[in-house]
Amino acid sequence: MAEIVPLTHRGVLRLSGPDVRAFLQGVLSNDVEKATEAQAIWAAFLTPQGKYLHDFFLVAQDGDLLLEGELERLPDLMKRLKIYKLRAKATIEGPLEGFAVAVVHGEGGLAALDLPDRPGAAKALEGGVAFVDPRLAEAGARLLLPSEALASLGERLGLQSGAEEDYERRRIALGLPDGSRDMQVEKAILLECGFDELHGVDWDKGCYMGQELTARTKYRGLIKKRLMPLAFDGEAPAPGTPVMVGEREVGDLRSTVGELGIALLRLEHAEAALEAAGVAAKPALPDWLKLPEKAET
Repeated sequence: MAEIVPLTHRGVLRLSGPDVRAFLQGVLSNDVEKATEAQAIWAAFLTPQGKYLHDFFLVAQDGDLLLEGELERLPDLMKRLKIYKLRAKATIEGPLEGFAVAVVHGEGGLAALDLPDRPGAAKALEGGVAFVDPRLAEAGARLLLPSEALASLGERLGLQSGAEEDYERRRIALGLPDGSRDMQVEKAILLECGFDELHGVDWDKGCYMGQELTARTKYRGLIKKRLMPLAFDGEAPAPGTPVMVGEREVGDLRSTVGELGIALLRLEHAEAALEAAGVAAKPALPDWLKLPEKAET
């Protein structure tokens, strides 16, 4: 049965003004013109050297753009965006009070919201927006709604109330990163984190900040590590625990739930006997994540 799960660690910004899309187009990894009232996108904001700073979802509402990101880090994102806004006629407001974020996942969830099984498909809902996760439709739908509307929506649509742990299990099993919990700020590279396969980079949009490294890693095949789900023979150790092959450290755990975790792992060791804190593990790769037959060392 489909569940509705509040995501209290997520928040919303509103971006408006005649120059807002042109301004964002020069600093984000994805094509901002693809963010409409009928389509959401996933995008990243990088350092000039191409390293991860922030990722978020973008969708249009009434001529503005709504941005959903990590609530505690939204002030940092606003500060960084304003540095590059310069003279552009664009306004960045938030985090929006009275706006809440939730996810609907599980069998029948998209149908209950009258959304198609297509990544990014969006619609207006209850004074806010609902959209299918632009990365994978299997992850369900995101809701950016006034808090009052969200409080009663589940009951009206026949959705079961779920715990955040329920969604975490689905997210990690699908190999979807959750912001800075899984992607190290100023160190992570987008293609290590699935942005290519999960529709977070547009290769035809033109220049944006950090584009050079992102393009070079794709066309020269320079990726040696990937974020990937691991299944443990027991409770997953704490985030930050090194992943080992024998006495050699080959990666580290990021977010975990139950017997599952996401780790940044060197590709050359993906098929080796892995363990973390003495607990054996093996990759549990989702269908979208295809490892190369032979990784570079």
